[in-house]
Amino acid sequence: MATCKTIACVAALLLTQGCSTTPRFDKSFGDSVRSNLAAQTIAPQNAANANPALGIDGPAARAAQARYQRSFAQPEPESAPVIRTMGNTQ
Repeated sequence: MATCKTIACVAALLLTQGCSTTPRFDKSFGDSVRSNLAAQTIAPQNAANANPALGIDGPAARAAQARYQRSFAQPEPESAPVIRTMGNTQ
């Protein structure tokens, strides 16, 4: 009987251990993502630019946007595949 109580207590302790928090994993969560993002950013001060389109006039911007939209509506025609044979062609 004592063995059953001991086994039950040990099992209960092991089960409650699964409910504990893991602060050692949480304190560095996301560090690798932040460091990779920082490594890929050329000029971090440019993120604070409130007007990134300064220097382009309205008609040029409108034409660029229209050209971009048309590129999806009218896909480029596919060219015929180039097939070359090597060797004897009898």
